Amino acid sequence: MITSAANPRLKLVRRLHGRRQRQRLGLFAVEGEDLVAAGLAAGLEPVDVLTAGRDVEAELLAGVSELAHPSRVVAVFRVADLPRLGERPATLALWHVADPGNVGTLLRSADAFGAAICLTSGCADPTGAKALRASMGAVFRVPIGRFGEAPSPRIALVAHGGRPLTEIAVAERVTFVLGAERGGLPKDVASACDHVATIPVEGEAESLNVAMAGTIALWEWARCRRSRCES
Repeated sequence: MITSAANPRLKLVRRLHGRRQRQRLGLFAVEGEDLVAAGLAAGLEPVDVLTAGRDVEAELLAGVSELAHPSRVVAVFRVADLPRLGERPATLALWHVADPGNVGTLLRSADAFGAAICLTSGCADPTGAKALRASMGAVFRVPIGRFGEAPSPRIALVAHGGRPLTEIAVAERVTFVLGAERGGLPKDVASACDHVATIPVEGEAESLNVAMAGTIALWEWARCRRSRCES
């Protein structure tokens, strides 16, 4: 039973709160029974597991928590054990999407539609606490790669000025390219894609949340795929 806050296992969890330390050590910490169970179910072997009342005093484990209501379980996993980019029919390529909630939600949508995710270095870390919680365990199942690895054809999604997405014949294999909500996609990034598309809206909203836009794009891809199979 760990009874000191200076214990090396607790100190490691605290260090993993920082992105630089996660990158340097190749490790990340996961809080909560459901998220830890998702990692185990995906076949990942944890480096360490700390359970309140069994391995460590509950107050000490709460002291290294990043949650408002601390979990009773924290596990440490290796980044290298997460799924690597491979053959997936659809991909979301994210350009400087810095909000961890959006990155996590897009991971969850990619998981729902069998897609992969590719990220620029300016994106939020998918192994950070907020992104992990938003992903609901999808980070353990969705292949993740670098932005430049996203396959063609590519469809850039922009808030205004593109062809309606519903008018584009979405291919069997496709990458949807999305930018951050404030800046969107730079013109050179969008113009380098095979198509530039906009999701039509009828209300007064200026634009869609990037996570919502990515989810709608994947739904449209899945709808077109089903239509091809049924015809």
